[in-house]
Amino acid sequence: MTIKEIARLADVSISTVSKIVNNKDSNISPETRNRVLKIVKDYHYTPYSGIKSNPESKTFIFGLLLKSLRKTGKFIDGALAAAQKSGYSILIYESMENTENELKNIASLCKNHVDGVIWEPVNEESLENRHYFEEQGIEVCCFNSREDPYSCFIDFASMGYYAAETLIQYGHTKLGCLTKHGSFRSEMVLDGFKRCLFDHSIPYSSSMNLSVETEDWYSCILTRTHTGIVSTHYASALNLLEHLSKLRFHVPSDLSLISLRDDARENIDFPGISSLRIPYYEFGSFICSRLIKKCEKQEEEPSAFHMNFSLENTESLDLPFTAHTKKIVVVGSINIDVTLNVDELPQPGRTVSTSRHSVIPGGKGANQAVGAAKLGNEVSLIGRVGSDYDSSLIYTCMEENQVNAHGVKREANAETGKAYIHVQNDGESMITILTGANKKLRPEDVISCQKVFEHSSYCLLQTEVPESAVETAAALAKKHGAENILKPAAMKAISPSLMKLIDIFIPNRKEAELLCPDIPDVEGKADEFIKQGAKAVIITLGHCGCYVKSPSFQGYLPASPFPSVDTTGAADAFIAALAAYLSSGYSMEASARIAAYAAGFCVSRQGVIPALIDRNSLETYISRTEPELLNLRQ
Repeated sequence: MTIKEIARLADVSISTVSKIVNNKDSNISPETRNRVLKIVKDYHYTPYSGIKSNPESKTFIFGLLLKSLRKTGKFIDGALAAAQKSGYSILIYESMENTENELKNIASLCKNHVDGVIWEPVNEESLENRHYFEEQGIEVCCFNSREDPYSCFIDFASMGYYAAETLIQYGHTKLGCLTKHGSFRSEMVLDGFKRCLFDHSIPYSSSMNLSVETEDWYSCILTRTHTGIVSTHYASALNLLEHLSKLRFHVPSDLSLISLRDDARENIDFPGISSLRIPYYEFGSFICSRLIKKCEKQEEEPSAFHMNFSLENTESLDLPFTAHTKKIVVVGSINIDVTLNVDELPQPGRTVSTSRHSVIPGGKGANQAVGAAKLGNEVSLIGRVGSDYDSSLIYTCMEENQVNAHGVKREANAETGKAYIHVQNDGESMITILTGANKKLRPEDVISCQKVFEHSSYCLLQTEVPESAVETAAALAKKHGAENILKPAAMKAISPSLMKLIDIFIPNRKEAELLCPDIPDVEGKADEFIKQGAKAVIITLGHCGCYVKSPSFQGYLPASPFPSVDTTGAADAFIAALAAYLSSGYSMEASARIAAYAAGFCVSRQGVIPALIDRNSLETYISRTEPELLNLRQ
């Protein structure tokens, strides 16, 4: 620091600075004197201090000029160890991420005539002060500086690549990266994360970048949009675990997690996060050794820092959730639901009017597929849509809800099915179906999709598509070891050959009456369906619950206490949840009781697909009202 620079900082003349530092300041005001003296002390200025008596003399002292001392303990330890091994001492300075403090520290390092400096610049402009070191003949090794071509870095991108690849090896393809805004580390890890996805042909989308500054991405984890997470900071991973535990979401069974770990304080056994240790100690030692070589004229070419990474444990890693539950196949109707809210249902000879309506994807097949997917299952839907604009709405809806729609094909010269639904104020509904492309589903269409039946646990069937296609699907499901659940709709008879393929038959009271008009009571109708070939029967009774007859349980179960807004999708929500929890190992009784809650959630809101509940919300509610129910696995 020169007298000219001191004068500029103090906004006085050079002669004024000279008079003050040489005690010839009798005519200078106290305010000016104090201001100049403070700057002189802050920047360690002494007259002629910039001239070394012997420019070649060595002090065997290094400076360590850090942007911040926070979480740099291991880095400092590594640098100190390397310095002491070669006979050097280190002076440690912290800029506290402030350029003014940084310049003061540079002045102090120059005053102490250090041999070299390990420097983490505060920002890009900081490098403009490098000339102070150069004028003193002080060697410099920068790190974490994008503007210095010789700056050293920890290869966070490779760590991000390694972490993402580890999750992919565990079978995850729905990945997310938990980052901090403005963090250099997060930027580099995310770059490696993206590169790994590209190399494994997994498309990257902006929704995979999960910023800790927002919380809107939590719903993506709860609905299993992401099944594996890479966290750039260990504290963020801990916060995520705490948040998920409150929502009864478990690591690693529900979510796999890998985090970078950057300090000895985080070397803890609980809660057992699979972590990659950031090699700060080795990095500090590397940079110090590089500086020693520069000072002793040993380094030929600047080398980059490299280190192999390995997981410290695998406690928070597991297969994706869907790998623990077998697939569910749904074969059935796909419609656009046009819902009209009316004060009273239409009657012959009377006109009713409405001021509220909605148009959303639906149909028993689509409803059940989305319902099962929201409950955490891998679901494939087989059906037909038209060659119209409505079909695009169907495909978009299935994609948004994580339903495999490869078995949904467009039918040329046909329109997508429509359901015209009148909903009364008390939730009761009346439905008129325009079958459209649904009636075009053929047995050969189902056979062409038989691959999706492999490793499936349940096949959900409805009779709003041709019975021949339904029976073909039931036979394929049996061939691959899956059980069939059939929901009859608007049928007066079901072929005996189809009934013999049905494991769980689920009519409502009116459908049971149509199929068994001569048997007056619910129990008798259930017995008749068993005689016809069904292995188990559940007759849904609206607000009165349901009657179950199965080898493991027989009896009535109550409905859940939810207000009725729209009963349209109650059965679909019930069936989806029944299949999901049977697949998860729950008994028939427990699954039906859980399914009643899912149906209750659905009827309490308008529409069907928007009203279907996700697994976490469902289980959170049940854990507060009937917690023992979630422990009734077989």
